[in-house]
This record gives sequence, C-alpha cells and structure tokens, in this order.
Amino acid sequence: MYFLTGWPRRLLCPLKSAEEPFHIQPSCQRFYFALLSETQLSIWFSRPSVLIVSYIESAKAAAQFGFYQKAEWKPDDSMIAVATANGYILLFDVLGGGEDKYLYEPVYPKGSPRVKVTPGFKEEQCAPALSLELKKPVDLEAPITSLQTLQEDLLVCTADGYLHVLHWDGLGSNGRKAICLTTIPFSLDLQSARGGPSLDLDGVYICCMEYCLTLDGFAVVLSDGRLGFITPLSNSIAADLQGVWAADVADGTCVAVNNKYRLMAFGCASGSVLVYMIDTTTGSMQLSHKLELTPKHYPDIYNKTGAVKLICWSPDYSVVMVTWECGGLSLWSVFGAHLICTLGEDFAHHSDGTKKDPLKISSMSWGAEGYHLWVIPNRQERRKQEDEEQDVEMVSPPHPCLQAGILQFHFIKSALTVNPCTSNQEQVLLHGEDRLYLTCGDPTQIHGNSDAHANLHPRDGSPLHHPSNPDSSLSQGLSTLLGHKHWHVVQIHSTYLESNWPIRFAAIDTAGQCMAVAGRRGFAHYSLFTRKWKLFGNITQEQSMTVTGGLAWWKDFVVVACYNFTDQQEQLRFYQRASNLDNAFASVTKLHSDTLLLNVFRDMVILFRADCSICLYSIERRNDGPTPSVSVALLQEVSMSRYIPHPALVVSVTLTSVRTETGISLKAPQQACTAESIMLNLAGQLIMLQRDRSGPQVRDKETPAVNKKLLPFCPPVVLAQCVENVWTTCRSNKKKRHLLEALWLSCGEAGMKVWLPLFPRDNRKPHSFLSRRIMLPFHINIYPLAVLFEDALVLGATNETILYDGLQGPSEPLEALFPYCTVERTSQIYLHHILRQLLVRNLGEQALMLAQSCASLPYFPHVLELMVHVVLEEEATSREPIPDPLLPTVAKFITEFPLFLQTIVHCARKTEYALWNYLFAAVGNPKDLFEECLMAQDLDTAASYLIILQNMEVPAVSRQHATLLFNTALEQGKWDLCRHMIRFLKAIGSGEMESPPPTPSTQEPSSTGGFEFFRNRSISLSQSADSISTGKFNLQKTFSMPSGASAKGRDVECAENMYIDMMLWRHARHLLEQVRLRDLGCFSAQLGFELIGWLCRERNRVARVDDFVSALTRLHKDFLWPFPVIPVGSFSSPLKNGRCRSVLSTQLLKSQSADSLLNSEMDTAPPSAATTNHTWMDSLVQSTKDTETASSAHSNQNSPQTHDAFLSLLTNKVEEYSVGSATDLTETSSVVDGDWTMVDENSSTLSLSQAELEHISMELANKGPHKSQVQLRYLLHVFMEAGCLEWCVVIGLILRDANVIKQVISFLDSPEVPPETAQSIRNGLLAVDAWASSDCLGYKPFLNLIQPQLQQLMNSTSEQVQPDAFQPATQSCKLAASEGPAGAAAPRVEDSRGVPAPLGLALPSLEPAGVFSRPPPEDSPPEQTEEQGEEEGTYDCTLS
Repeated sequence: MYFLTGWPRRLLCPLKSAEEPFHIQPSCQRFYFALLSETQLSIWFSRPSVLIVSYIESAKAAAQFGFYQKAEWKPDDSMIAVATANGYILLFDVLGGGEDKYLYEPVYPKGSPRVKVTPGFKEEQCAPALSLELKKPVDLEAPITSLQTLQEDLLVCTADGYLHVLHWDGLGSNGRKAICLTTIPFSLDLQSARGGPSLDLDGVYICCMEYCLTLDGFAVVLSDGRLGFITPLSNSIAADLQGVWAADVADGTCVAVNNKYRLMAFGCASGSVLVYMIDTTTGSMQLSHKLELTPKHYPDIYNKTGAVKLICWSPDYSVVMVTWECGGLSLWSVFGAHLICTLGEDFAHHSDGTKKDPLKISSMSWGAEGYHLWVIPNRQERRKQEDEEQDVEMVSPPHPCLQAGILQFHFIKSALTVNPCTSNQEQVLLHGEDRLYLTCGDPTQIHGNSDAHANLHPRDGSPLHHPSNPDSSLSQGLSTLLGHKHWHVVQIHSTYLESNWPIRFAAIDTAGQCMAVAGRRGFAHYSLFTRKWKLFGNITQEQSMTVTGGLAWWKDFVVVACYNFTDQQEQLRFYQRASNLDNAFASVTKLHSDTLLLNVFRDMVILFRADCSICLYSIERRNDGPTPSVSVALLQEVSMSRYIPHPALVVSVTLTSVRTETGISLKAPQQACTAESIMLNLAGQLIMLQRDRSGPQVRDKETPAVNKKLLPFCPPVVLAQCVENVWTTCRSNKKKRHLLEALWLSCGEAGMKVWLPLFPRDNRKPHSFLSRRIMLPFHINIYPLAVLFEDALVLGATNETILYDGLQGPSEPLEALFPYCTVERTSQIYLHHILRQLLVRNLGEQALMLAQSCASLPYFPHVLELMVHVVLEEEATSREPIPDPLLPTVAKFITEFPLFLQTIVHCARKTEYALWNYLFAAVGNPKDLFEECLMAQDLDTAASYLIILQNMEVPAVSRQHATLLFNTALEQGKWDLCRHMIRFLKAIGSGEMESPPPTPSTQEPSSTGGFEFFRNRSISLSQSADSISTGKFNLQKTFSMPSGASAKGRDVECAENMYIDMMLWRHARHLLEQVRLRDLGCFSAQLGFELIGWLCRERNRVARVDDFVSALTRLHKDFLWPFPVIPVGSFSSPLKNGRCRSVLSTQLLKSQSADSLLNSEMDTAPPSAATTNHTWMDSLVQSTKDTETASSAHSNQNSPQTHDAFLSLLTNKVEEYSVGSATDLTETSSVVDGDWTMVDENSSTLSLSQAELEHISMELANKGPHKSQVQLRYLLHVFMEAGCLEWCVVIGLILRDANVIKQVISFLDSPEVPPETAQSIRNGLLAVDAWASSDCLGYKPFLNLIQPQLQQLMNSTSEQVQPDAFQPATQSCKLAASEGPAGAAAPRVEDSRGVPAPLGLALPSLEPAGVFSRPPPEDSPPEQTEEQGEEEGTYDCTLS
C-alpha cells in the first residue's frame, strides 16, 4: 500500500529567526504549506520545497493578539485564517506577485526543446512569488480550540462552549453566527433524539473537530473526552443541529475523518485509535475497528506510547498516520492492516543495541498525492540538539538563529490506491514521486513465448499483441514473478515530470511490459522492450487534457478517461502504443458526465460517472485505416443513484465473470468468459450486481449477435464489509476452476477473504442445500498487492531497514536517527488456509478437488506441511479442551496424497518434542509409519522416522528398526544412508541404554579405516529408493578401538561395534554367496570394510567358489566385460577379409545370447546357447547381404568393423558404460552421442600392417572398460592377499592373465592350502573348459596357453584326465601369448593394514579409492556415484 523509502529529507529555513515552527497546515491541493511559529506565518511551496513568503508580526500586535496557534486555508487557496492565543482570528489575503510573478524559475540549457514553450506552460514549473496582507482581525473573546473550513464558511470552536460560523468574505456582524453547544441535542442514535438533550453539556466545549463531506457532519471530541458526531438536519449549517455520541468512551484526544470510506478516527489517551462509522439505519456511531500496537510485535512499547497526539489520513484516504505523545510514527491501512511503525526494530535501536529516543512530533501533514509526509519535530528536541551542537562544534560558528526545519519522509505507494484498474492483477506496480517499481522478470520469459521476438512491431520493436484466446492461460511463469527479490525501477521522464508533477495515476499492461503514467496534465507511456518513454510531441495537446477517471491498457492501446479543456467536455480516448503520442492517432468518444473510475474486462470498458451511473462500452480493434483504431459502442447504462449516497464513496468498479445462481455447472465452464456481474466497492462494502436471468431466455443460436440485447442487472447484494482491494480474473482453466473463478478480497486487519465456487464432483447433480459459493477468511503475514491465481500465491511488498552508523555522536543530524528504508518484494502461499477452512466446514470433497488441482505446484508438499503444523500448534497448545479437534481430519485428508509419510515426519521434526504425542495420536503410530516407508521403498523418510522413534521409544525398539533400515540400505547400496545408520546405531549404544537421547546428531562418529563417514549431521536425504527387499541381509563397519572413558562405556561401545560388524559381515557373506564382486568392492570402499581380514577368516567357508562357470559369467555381466572373440585366423577358411570377420563376431554374440551378456536382470545360470563349433563354421559362408546387415558401421573392409558390431550392441542396452569400451577402440576414433565414427583405412595415421592391425583390434575387442579392468585387478590383489585361490583363478581367467594361473597353481603345493581347494580348482577348470568348448570358443586359445599348468594340476591329483581335452591350436597360442598382461609378478608384499597374508601375490598395491568410488564430496545421492565414477575422465588405450 504505502512504503517508506530512503532517509527523510531535512528542509532548513533560510530566514534567521529565534522562533521555531510548531504547526503545519496544507492548502486544499497540498501545493502550499502554511507554517506557524509564535509570531510568524510562512508559506512553503511543495515542488521545489522552498520558502516563498514569511509574515512577521510586530511586537505591539503580538502583545495584543497573543502568539499564533492554528491556521486554516480557504478552499481556493486565496486566504489563510490564523487563530491566536488571545481569541483573535487573523485573516490574511494571499496575493500573487504582480510584476515579479515567479520566485524561482527553471533554467534550460541552450538548444533545449523546452525553451520555446506555449503560453501558460511555464508557470507549472515555477515557484510563484506570493505576498500576505493582514485584513481586519475578528475577536471571539475566548480561547480558540479548533478551526475548520467549509466552502464559504469558517467554523471556529471556542473554549466557552460556542461554535462560531464566520463567512470568509463578509466579516461584518451579519456574517457571523454563534451556536451554543448546550442547545444541540445529543443522544445514542437519531431515533431516540426526539426527547430533548440527553447529554449534560454544561461547561463542556469542543476541543477538536473535523468536517466529513460524505457524511455531511462534524466529528467532534469534547473537552471531557467524549466522542460525538454532529449533523445538520437541514441544508443550512447553522440550522437544526443534532448530535450522537459514542457510548463507553471518555478519553478522546483528537479526530480525523476519512471522506472516501465515511470513517471517523478518534485518538484516545490510552494510545489506541478507535475508528467509527455511522450506521445508516439508526444514525448511531458504531465501532468499525481499532488501531493499536500489539504486545506480540511491540512488547516493550505497546502500552507506553502515551496518548494519541495526531492522526493524518493520506490524500487518497487509503492509509492513516498516527503519532503519540511519546513520539514515533505508525502507518495503518484504512481497515487496520499495520504497515510501518518507528517504535520497534531498527527504528528504535542503534546498531550496538542501545535504544534511541523516539522522535517527538508537534505537527505533520501529507504532501501532494501522499508521496511525502511533512513533519515538524518538537521544539524541545531541536533545542536539546542545538545545545549539543554548540558544545561540540566550537570551530565552526553555531547557527542558533537558523530554524531547525522540517523533515520530509518519502513514500512509494501501490498503483491500486488511486487507479484500481484490473488490466493486470498479477504484477505489483508501485509508484514513487519520480519512478515506478514493478515485479517483472525477463521479457522473453513472459507467457513462455518462444517467439517473443519473432513478432516484433516494425516501428518500436515491441511485440505485436495477438487477440487472446479466452481459454488460453495468460498466467506468467513463476520464474518471472518470483525469480528474485529485486524491483525493476523505471525513472519517469524528467521532461514530463517538470510540468506535470505530481503523478496521479499509473497502469501496467497484461504482459507486464508497458506502463502508462498520468500527472497533472496529459500522460506518457513506457515500453520495457525499447526502454523508451513516449511523450506528446505537441505540448499544447498534453496541456489541454487532464486524466480524471484513470488509465488502463487494452491489448496495445492505452485507455484514458479525461477532460478536454479546449472543448470543455469529458472524453474516453484510446491511444495506440506503437504510434506517436498524438491526438491525430487517438480514437475519441464523447461522454455526457464526469468519469470517476474506469476499468477494462476483455473487450469491454466499464465507467463509473459522477451522476452515480455505470456505463458499459464494447470496444473493437479496427485496422482499416493507416493506423489501427478502436470503435466504441455503448452497450448498457445502469443507474446506481438509489444505492450510492455520494459518488466519491465508490472506491473501485469491476466487471467480472463471477455469478452465483444454478446456471453455472461443471459442464459449462465457457460461460465464465462473459461479463456476468459488476463488483462495486462502496466505501469498503463490496456490492455485486448480477445479470437478471429470471426473464424469458432466448437461445443464443436463434438470435443474431447484432440484435442481442444485454440482460439487465438485478438489485445489488452486499458480499463483504471492510474491503480494501478486489482481485478477479477473466481467464479460465478447467484444471484449476476453483482458483480462477474465485473472488479475492483484501480486508485490512481481517486479512484476506476468498469467495470460492463449490462444484459438484464428477458432474453429479448439486445438492439443493449446498450453496454455490462460500466466503472463506484467512490471515496472511504480508499486505497483498497482487494475486497469482493458478499458482496459489499472494504477492506483496515489505519495508526493510538498514542501519547507518556513520554520523553517530552528539552532532548526529535529526534524519540520521532513522535507518535507511528499502522496499522488498514478498510472496506468500495461501492454499493451506483455504484447505483448512473447507475442512472445518465439512467440505472435505471440495478441499480434495482443490488440492488435487494444485498438486503439481513445486511447493505443494510445503502447503501440506504448513496445514498440519498450524493445526497441531493451535490444538496441542490450547489450554481448554477442544470439543471437535481438526487434526484427525487433516491427517485423514493428507493420506490422500503420496507425500503423506514425508509430510508427517517433516512436520514432526520441525515441531517441539512435547507435541509429538498429540500428533502421532492423530496420524498413527510412528512404528507403523516407519514400516510403511520401508514397504514403499522410501528409505530416506524411514530414516527420518528413526529420529522420532529414538525419542519416543526405548533404545531396544530404535535399534530393532535401525537394524531393519540398515540392512535394507545395504542391500540397495545407499552408502550415505548406511554411514548415517552406523553413526546412529553407535549413538544408541554409547551410554544411553535407558533414556532416549535428545537427538542422534550430537554424536560424532569415530572415523575408522581412514574414512570420514559423516560430513553432514542431517539424516534426511533427498533421493528415493528404486528397489527394496527386506530379506536377512545385514551389514556393517569394521573394528575400531574403543575410546570410552569408563570400563562400562568401553564395554558398551565394544558391544555396539561388534553388533555393527556382525551385520556388515553378514552382508559381505551375502554378496559373496551371490557372486556380486562389484557390489562387494563398492561396499568395502564406501564403508571402510576391512575386506582382506574378513576374507582370511572366511577363506575356507563362504569365500569358496562352487560353480566356476556361473561365477565367470556373472563377472562378465557385472563388470561389462565382453566375452572373448575367436580370431578368424584360427579357422582354415579362405575368407580372410574383415567383412567376414565381422560376421563371425556378430554371430558369436548372437549365439552367446546378447541378453545374457547385457541384460542387468540376468540370473547367474550359464547361458543356454545350443550352438556348436559346427554351426559357427556354417555361419561363415553366409551371403554378403547378411554380413552388411549385421555390421552397423560403414562397409569399409578394415578390421575395426568387427568391434563396431560388438560395441553397437553394448551401446543399445547399457549406455552408461559405453564410453569406457568405446574409447578403447583406437586413439583416433571419435565418440559422438553413441555413434562410432570409424577411421578410414586410407586416412589412418597408424602405419601398421594388416596382420598387426588385425591382432591389435582383436585384442581390444576382447577387453572390457578400463575402469572394470582396474577394479578386477584390485579385487585380484585383495583375494591374493587373503589367500582365496579359487577366486584368483576366476579373475585370472576373465583377465586372461596366464601369470596369475601359474602363480596360483604353484601355491597349491604349499602345505597351508587344504587339499579340497586344489580339488575344487581342478574341477572348476575342467568345467570351464567344457563350457568353453560348447558355448564360448573365445576362451579356448587362453585355456590352451595355460595347458602345461593344467597338466601339472591334473598330475598332482589322483584322477586321470583325458588328454585330448587340451589340444593346442597353434595360432591361438601365439595370439594369447602376445596378449599376456603387462603386469608381471612382483615380489610378495605385506598387507598395508599390517595383516601378513599367508599367500601373497605381488601386484602393485592399489588404493581402493581409485577403483571403487569413495563417498562423494557432498551429499550427492549415492546411487549416482557409480555412474559418475564410470563416466569421469577418459580411458587411454595403449597400443603395444
């Protein structure tokens, strides 16, 4: 509404005087201000803020009249009346300056276009020279308590109980009348006033009085503190007067009236302001609301303010400023929403926390249009300050004779205060004295138009407006309206401001890209696209019109209701945005009466006129001329004079599509697009006029559109009281009908109200007893300035303060007492309030429909949380028992949404522990909810429930549930969660066996195995589980040295560590049993599990290999390791070219069953491929056509084609690993989104012979990703250290590393190796050989290579072996020998952990970190870690 900005400005008086001003009185238009000191009357101009003239009373006259006390202007600014202490009224004529017309004139630089101005233009920018002449004084012979001007009369109240009526002009005896207060009958209401005076008024006089035009009467404060209202019963002011008084109030101090809302604000000695209205039926005074500081927000000062000293309504009557005897300023909206107070926060404290003395104020007044508040500080304040200045600043001469001056506070205000037009209700537009503030984002984001710049206007580069589709949503994106806290500030063009200050109206268009402002004369508009203002080219045209009824935008036209001085008539004008601003391009319609308000709804304009009638016009764009124009046709006139006592009382008028009667249903939402009703805000009462459909209805199809007569309107209905603003939209959206067809009201201290439509569900027939709409009130913490309908948000603004200490000390200037003020954008969700109100009223079905329509909003989970939280806080902390608690209903409502479990636990963890029992009594046992989370595979939410269980249950229950979650997290590889669970289980066990710990996050974990487990203390993680199985897998961490202080503590910790380790061992056993070596490696690296020590213990138990073939195939699958391809050279076939080879590899893959290789869901059984050697040989003679189909790359004849066929298959199924295998092809191959671009043989940079190339490419095709190779080597190292020889053989086979096999077989003779191990290895190798012969010929060359070792193994056992099983194939031997691994046997090393391995293979000791990814640096979801590891970096391929 109104917001303080910047620092106050200080105005110093240039004239030397020992007197200081104590009273300020503005003229009618607020362009002049009269300042009084004891014997001086000064007149100041508003812009520029300068002193124009000062009248100083002579000492003789001052002795006769006494000091000046009060002043009042004649309405035409031609006279000033001053009341003096001795009961005189001094009347001054204010005269123009004659020859020297101007005191200050603007000076323009040479060549400025504004130098040659039209006649009469210059005076708008000059400060006029005035003079004051004293006329004959009037002696009223009693002290004067109040002055009040009427049109031709001046009312003066005196302390002898009289009310004097003086004529401004005829000041003889005939122009004067005195009314004694005792003759005025006072009663509680006008109906009981017949029986004579009911109030004893002897010795009572009026000490403060103000005239209210729209109530036609005087609000008075009597000297005994009672409040009253005096109204003339006939036209003449001096005739029969009748008074009513307010019951039960006897401490009134001052009064101010609000003409627009017919309110009287009375200040009281208690410090509160009572706002009264007059009941229209009985004429009694009724309390509307109170303005007072609350102990909640101002605990230190709320009851220490002293009496109310001054009350000041703003010029537009939308806000009121109050000050007290103890000082300070406070601003409220008209119906009591508190906006600013300078008695708290940064206003009341220095930055070091010391309290400031509040500024005491002797007089204040609003400036023109409410942009400034002129404040005169108390005399004592200034004297004290000046004394200090004299003490301190002895160097520079003090200025005791300079007046300390006036403070000017600067305000910016919402455009809705004076121009409540609805062309854009989703933008906040504020305007200050010389700038606009708007909440718009990047123009290209508006409506998400990708072609926003494609349809630019040829002339000004702004987008062309297309006719909007009624059903299309024009809602601006949330990113646009909420993207940041900053305002878009547009400086108003200085040339326009110079001559047309102050700005009176501002409007913004639907897209939020164009603004228009209107000042004293003319108007100007601005485009955000071009960043340029458009002003009238002809200044005469600008100065010959003034905007009276407001501004609005319609498509790309500015709509203006204005008065034309040249023709002396009211007009409705449309100016096209893209054309020059000139009357030649305007569409003008003459109007018969003065327009007070203007609004636009779709293609209609609604005007409210001074004769209390409403006019509807249809508007249509026409493109037939050289420039677009608008044709306007009068549709309907509605007279409202029966219902509106005074035209100035109408705050806003709006056309809406809202209607109440039964015709509206779910089947006919398109009717929402037509203008169905008129909403009129009459002095805070919202009145609705609906179209009358009771007459005979004619079907639309039967009447041509031209002859269609608009339906008349029904009599008005009052919808709500105390309404400050109204928002409604003409858009429609079938998914969010509740929000788009609702009416939103801002009601001051009562918060907001929404008039919500109720729809029958599933097109059912509505209940006859169910109302079609319901009014729901709700409170919000911000002052609403705009409503985002679909997004369920209210936008507003708030004052923020910044302390500035640069000027502290005794010489601190007065304005530095105040912090620097800024205005920030705010927004608030309101959906939870509405849902709650519907549930309170047993409208759960409607609440569910509304909530489901908004479930896609990003903050919907927050809405549900807020709803639970607010109800829980209210009910659980209530002192009285609640007969019908709402929390169970809310809990049941939330179970309808998938976010139920998260909502409850997040709410509980943000609420104090004392309320948990009440919460879970309503929503269910946390143990059951925990189990639901596990069943729903939502482990992170389950982890949050553990915190609840730990606080509410005994440790045994917590441990049981934690163990369950730990096992599940292990099985799913949620390593982050696992680390938290280890920490949590330790926290439960460490010395807290009986009492539940307050929270688990206080325990720091001991860091074991060189890993730091928990960087963050939060146990609630963000990602959700993909799969869950609640089997018997357990898992845990490694040994750590107990560090407890006492023996008991150490025992507990040891037991706890043992418990955790048991679970970890169990999980490791489970992984090994299922041949999940890759998972075992990740598990070990992530949780610091000491794999080697554990494997040593399990060497002869679970670390055995029962089925070598299935273990081998499982490793191929887990590590994405390709099955070896047999080289073509090993067949005696005439087809030697690469084309044939590619056929072979493709067929090989098919026979191998690609699914078994690549499908991640494959079981561990060996692939059931029934192909034999014979079928492979047959396949070689397939036709060329098949060959070309099989190869997915180019048909060049070089051998890399082989691998292309292989890799394409890989790419199709397992994208994340394709990078590793792809880059191994060749250094010069390039990878483009999974397409392999092969290097042409002719352009290859490698000069290799055909044989070498074939050999290298074959070797590459038989290798897996580089990362898998590193991981396998690491696992080989681990198994060697632990002496698990069977696993070493399996890994040696997959790596095809003959040295490993040799080393293992040489170990078998050692006495440490049990004979069953040797037997198992022998049987396993036999099984692998049989499997290779039938299903995977690619392994035969390697098996032939290690044939001598196998023979040795056979001989060392008692059984005889058939020798023909290992017949060598010469070429295969050569090939396999050449592709032996680079890593030869190195000397045996001790395990780095200090456990000597009984059997050691010397491989370079690889740190696990490089192999299996460690915990990510931040809390990135663990399930992504492996892929990240796979894809980071590139893997180089070395060509030997």
